[in-house]
Amino acid sequence: MNSKIRFLKEQLKSLNLEGMIISNPINISYLIGIDKSSEGTLLITKKEVIYITDSRYIEAVNNVITIDDEIIVTDVRNISKEEYENFFMFCENVGFEEDYVTYSEYKRIMHTYKVNNLVETEKLIEKQRVIKTEEEIELTRKACELTDDCFKHLLKFIKKGLTEKQIALEIEKYFKENGADDISFEPIVASGKNSSMPHAVPTDKKIESGDIITIDFGCIYKGYCSDMTRTIFVDYVKEEYKKVYDLVLKNQELTLKEYAEGKNSKVITQMVVNDFKINRFDLVHGLGHGTGLEIHELPFVNNRREHILKQNMIVTDEPGIYIPGQFGVRIEDTVLVGKSAGEPLTKSDKGYVVI
Repeated sequence: MNSKIRFLKEQLKSLNLEGMIISNPINISYLIGIDKSSEGTLLITKKEVIYITDSRYIEAVNNVITIDDEIIVTDVRNISKEEYENFFMFCENVGFEEDYVTYSEYKRIMHTYKVNNLVETEKLIEKQRVIKTEEEIELTRKACELTDDCFKHLLKFIKKGLTEKQIALEIEKYFKENGADDISFEPIVASGKNSSMPHAVPTDKKIESGDIITIDFGCIYKGYCSDMTRTIFVDYVKEEYKKVYDLVLKNQELTLKEYAEGKNSKVITQMVVNDFKINRFDLVHGLGHGTGLEIHELPFVNNRREHILKQNMIVTDEPGIYIPGQFGVRIEDTVLVGKSAGEPLTKSDKGYVVI
C-alpha cells in the first residue's frame, strides 16, 4: 500500500475513525501523487481506498497510480446510489476536512454516503504534509535552484527605465521557459517608495538610479513551491538603507541558525521582534511559513502560534522592515529545517547587490 495512505490509516485508527472522505485536491495530490488540478474524491474505507473521478481524468490518474498503491480508480458515472451508501456501511465515525468542505457540501456528503457521524479531522493530512519526504525535499531543491537561476538572470535584465510590471513579467516568462510548472505566486517587484508596502503590486513606476528594489518571487516544480525575496540597489546604496538592511540581514541569518529540531517557532519570532524593537522598528508580518504543494502551509512561524520545529520541515525565513512612504527591506530564503540548524535551499547573494 502507498506509504502515505498507510500512515494516514494508522492516524485514523488512533482517532477512532473507520474511514475518511477527502475532497481537497491538494491533499489528494499529496496522498496519491496525481496532479493538483484533477477533480475527484478520495475515500478511505475499512477495506479499500477508492478514488472517484470523471472521464476527463481517468487516463491521467491511471498513468500515475501503480498496482502497489492499492487504489481503486473509478468513474463517477459508474457508481450507483446504493454503492455510495455502502462505502461506509457499519462505520460509526468517518472523518472529513472541515476547513475545506462548505456547509452545502457537508449536507451533500451526509445525503450521498449516509454516514452515521461525520467527524472533524483537525487538519490531519495537512499536519502529515509538514514533514517532507526525501522526494519532496529534492523537488523543492529543484524549484529553489530555478529561483536562484532566475535571480541571476534578473541581475542582468534589470536596468533603469524598465517598469516594475516589466520585471514581474520577465520573472514569469523565465520560469515558464526554463522548466518550471508555473510561478508559485504573483511576483512582488517594488522599487523606491513602493518597497515600503510588504505586499506591493507591481506598477508602471520606472526603475531609477538610487532605487532600492524588493523582489519576492518563486516557482512550482513538479508540484512543489519555492519562495525567495532579495532587496537590491540601483547604481549605489544610500546611507539610510544600510542600517535597516544590515539589521534585517542579521536577523535573517540568526533565524536560519534557529531553524532546528525541537526549536519553538514563537520563541524564534519573538527574538526577532525584540531586536527590531530595540532598534525602534516593528516586525509587521510573520517571520515565515511552510511551503510544499502550497506556497503557504503549516507550520506558520509567528508570535501568535506555537509550533515545535522538526527535521525535514520546509519553512521560509523572511524578516522585513518597512518605513511608510520611504522604503522597505525584506530578505527571504526557503529553508530545510535540520538537526542543529536550517539549510537555505535558496542560495542567492544576500550582501549589498548593486546593479
